[in-house]
Amino acid sequence: MMNFRNATLLTFIPILFSCGTGGGTTDVATTAATTSTTSVVSSTSTTNITPAILNAKQVEKLDRGVVAITTGSGVFISWRSLGTDSNGMTFNLYRGNTKLNSAPLSVTNFVDATGGVNDSYSVFPVAGGVEQAQASAGATWGTIYKSIPIQKPIGGTTPDGIVYTYEANDGSAADLDGDGVYELIVKWQPTNAKDNSQSGYTGNTYVDAYKLDGTRLWRIDLGKNIRAGAHYTTFLAYDFDGDGKGEVMMKTADGTIDGVGVAIGNVSADYRTTAGYILSGPEYLTVFNGLTGAAMATTSYLPARGTVSSWGDNYGNRVDRFLGGVAYLDGARPSAIFSRGYYTRAVIAAWDWRDGKLSSRWVFDSDVAGSAVHGQGSHWLSIADVNGDGKDDIIYGAATVGSDGKMLYSTGLCHGDALHVGKFDPNRSGQQIFMVHEDSGCYGLKGIEMHDAATGKILWSMDGQGADVGRGVCMDIDPAYPGEECWGSVGGLMSAGGVLISASHPPKYNFAVWWDGDLLRESLDGSVIDKWNPATFSFGRVLTAYNYDATSNNGTKSTPVLSADLFGDWREEIVWHNSNSTALLIFSTTIPTSYRIPTLMHNPQYRAQIATQNAAYNQPPHPSFYLGDGMGAVTQELIYTP
Repeated sequence: MMNFRNATLLTFIPILFSCGTGGGTTDVATTAATTSTTSVVSSTSTTNITPAILNAKQVEKLDRGVVAITTGSGVFISWRSLGTDSNGMTFNLYRGNTKLNSAPLSVTNFVDATGGVNDSYSVFPVAGGVEQAQASAGATWGTIYKSIPIQKPIGGTTPDGIVYTYEANDGSAADLDGDGVYELIVKWQPTNAKDNSQSGYTGNTYVDAYKLDGTRLWRIDLGKNIRAGAHYTTFLAYDFDGDGKGEVMMKTADGTIDGVGVAIGNVSADYRTTAGYILSGPEYLTVFNGLTGAAMATTSYLPARGTVSSWGDNYGNRVDRFLGGVAYLDGARPSAIFSRGYYTRAVIAAWDWRDGKLSSRWVFDSDVAGSAVHGQGSHWLSIADVNGDGKDDIIYGAATVGSDGKMLYSTGLCHGDALHVGKFDPNRSGQQIFMVHEDSGCYGLKGIEMHDAATGKILWSMDGQGADVGRGVCMDIDPAYPGEECWGSVGGLMSAGGVLISASHPPKYNFAVWWDGDLLRESLDGSVIDKWNPATFSFGRVLTAYNYDATSNNGTKSTPVLSADLFGDWREEIVWHNSNSTALLIFSTTIPTSYRIPTLMHNPQYRAQIATQNAAYNQPPHPSFYLGDGMGAVTQELIYTP
């Protein structure tokens, strides 16, 4: 039976008071533990109505994600508000058999000041004054992070005698077994992984799936004919067919070994050149069973390699630039997006996995679409419904391709390294796209810019000063200005509305996370979290995770394995690996909040952007609604769970 929720009518008014940018943590903790937020909710009957008629989007059927973490002053407990919750739902919280709240809670976190590591906690949703089935936390965390053991592959030696070992790299999350709890999928990268511009052999790339208790479900060995590096392997973990369990899709080749030990293609084939590139041989796209890792379907990868030089060079740099994502192209069910190329030619292929069959939905080719898309790609693609028709579109850097596989527009400002898509300006209709650009000969005076997501109209820009603007970020850090603030690695700090706040920019711009109790977003850079103080124009430390051996990925990009709303309330968890890659370390906030927002993973745009976090130069995810200081009621998209 499908569980529907008319989320366009589901709204929460979470604001009791503004926490601002400083202080107030103790007051927030007291209020969060004793006071309910106000909620305004409505529903409509959906009996015998199909998702296609409703224009509802399929999301995962998640559990409450209850987590209990010891702190210096008791135990912090938080849990999910679901996008499918009934109207007016509140909660009762129990330590063992003792109810801790005197009145039902509307917030989704609580501080038990007398709790300890040996205590157990359960949450009971309350609907119509009646307690529903309980959701229990696992063992109470004794530290501020959860350690998950992982199994490092054995290293090796390349044909030219280079010894390599392995490091945990980018990851993803999906409910692979249908129990409402996320599993983590992790890419293992050899220490001799290469950028496409670099010659040399690499070790094999492996992809593992783990339950949160450290149980490894499977390992896929991509084999010698998939080169290792940030731009070669994007894997998509998602429930594509709506059976309640996630699948995994990725590019494969001759010699790939699936999770049950079965080879794909010719296991003895070796297409590596003496420079380590793989410029010949068949290329495949494979759908793997999320629970077992078994290959369920394999077809030819689109777009095909063809002539190497047709992608911009003849040695293998541009031909093997791959990206991937998940998009609701029909407005209801997720499709897989895989691509090739972005410096010059760009080709994007959409796939459907339905009823045990893999089928091509459409293929977009810049050589066919025209020069407006040529060279406009970014090091990451993003997903959003840019024109409000209920169907997702693909933001492929400076160009946007519609849900039907046809170009919507191009800004013509060319390639860039950082791309953000979301509701950044609450005073404008629709969503916005923020991008930084690389080639001053193309971008002119618009090296950093925000444009309208629906039309491509430039809303504001800053001079890139002739530089390759290599970094850029948008997040709400200053409540004095409506919406999110944006900046790059050159130039100043700009409000979403185009007000120049400062001629200087904050010194961090790698990643972002919702962590503390207010609605502002924090900086995530390397293995630390910092909060911006507008008064001093500086960051202050919130979490120093490297003190617990947390280690980031990808050099100066300094990203975690994954950051997403994995459990607990609406704030985001951060998954780092430890320094020797023998464990994943999941950090979750213990700061109370008075704001109640449905789990971000039930916002289809945020969820889709999470699915592509392991691709190339991934950027922070953004929901389809404005989430920041001064936000109004949350208007969810219409969703259903299989």
